[in-house]
Amino acid sequence: MTEQAPTTTLSASDHQIVDRAAWLAAQQAHLVEEKAFTREREAMAASRRELPWLEITEPYLFDTPTGETDLVGLFDGKTQLVVYHFMFGPDWDEGCPICSFWADNYNGTPIHLAHRDTAFTAISRASIDQITTYKNRMGWDFRWVSSGRTDFNYDLGVSATPEDLEAGAKTYNFGTAQPMGPESAGVSVFARDGDRVFLTYQVFARGLDLFNGTYHLLDLTPKGRDEAVLPWPMAWLDRHDSYAD
Repeated sequence: MTEQAPTTTLSASDHQIVDRAAWLAAQQAHLVEEKAFTREREAMAASRRELPWLEITEPYLFDTPTGETDLVGLFDGKTQLVVYHFMFGPDWDEGCPICSFWADNYNGTPIHLAHRDTAFTAISRASIDQITTYKNRMGWDFRWVSSGRTDFNYDLGVSATPEDLEAGAKTYNFGTAQPMGPESAGVSVFARDGDRVFLTYQVFARGLDLFNGTYHLLDLTPKGRDEAVLPWPMAWLDRHDSYAD
């Protein structure tokens, strides 16, 4: 168990206190900005759907709790597949705590995605036994498979070789950044046309904020994420079974 990280002090004296009419006027003014942002977000989503596709021809094989499957098999008969690249190396004792924070959002999601022709899975280089043990510990039921016997993670830009790390090669975020270690997080989206599979979109780094409901809820609060007082932004974070309270 870890001690709770410090937070800032919340005081009414730091905020303007107004009557109901003034409060409502401020909320309505802010609503105009939020609606504009929503329209921008929808336009970005439409632009994303128009991106070109990359055909994946490598015969990747993945280890699952019930045996081996290929990339087409991960679609579960659907035509779309969302993959979360979970940071969990083959020599690690447990999964990344930051990825675990994100993964806490995924239980209950796959059934809804399935009803919009979309499958979901997490993928890591750790062995399927490592994955199953950690998944059971954390109480998750979403699918999570191992790519450890293939180059899938390297080809998708979420794992780096020792040589790349030593050379400081920019292998992360579409070749724009150096990875912080051998494993990095990301989301990859695939489409299937028969037995042909295409990579349609990827997102990394801060772009992954989209998938974290806890952060979005904190963004609604007066203190926000409240990470400015910490030595680094996520220094407060722990696995959900390891907090002190």
